[in-house]
Amino acid sequence: MKPKSILLDIEGTTSSISFVADELFPYARKHLAAFVEANPEVAAPILVEVPGDDPVVTLIQWIDEDRKATPLKTLQGLIWAQGYADGELKGHVYPDTPEAVRRWTEAGLQVNIYSSGSIAAQKLIFGHSIAGDLTPLLGNYFDTTTGPKREADSYTKIADALGLAPSELLFVSDMPAEVDAAREAGLQALLIDRAGGPADVHTLAEVLP
Repeated sequence: MKPKSILLDIEGTTSSISFVADELFPYARKHLAAFVEANPEVAAPILVEVPGDDPVVTLIQWIDEDRKATPLKTLQGLIWAQGYADGELKGHVYPDTPEAVRRWTEAGLQVNIYSSGSIAAQKLIFGHSIAGDLTPLLGNYFDTTTGPKREADSYTKIADALGLAPSELLFVSDMPAEVDAAREAGLQALLIDRAGGPADVHTLAEVLP
């Protein structure tokens, strides 16, 4: 059955994993303490959710551990927003990403995003991408506030939020555990491996061509 909507992962799917690991995370780490100090009213309600005597130290440790904690993701999104606004950051997307999203949109499919990064961070990557502003082509955004990406219930919630039966939604990710969880929830799902390894597809050009 042809899906009515598409749900895309970001890292390793629409965008390079190295962009997040080698550019975004170090940028947030470098500017974290200064951002918290310069924006106490914004940072305070986020920091109360962070354990430890020094929340900034804890947050930096979480960055180094690649923890998927919501307070960290929220703060990172705010720091990255400043970096994008200042022109210091540009969101990476693979060349086939904007081409595929335009093709699907023109075919009447809504394209949505589900990433462990915050919704704000997701919008920044696509709004300030190296291919220009792609947000007009995208529908809804989902992050860890919906639920973990390796749990089937998260995908059920997303289908409900989109007003679709799970089988009407196609999920694409480079993580086998996420693809398995989506399939368990009843979604159509494809594993992508951009390095050419065993997978359902190796580029987004192969998805609903």
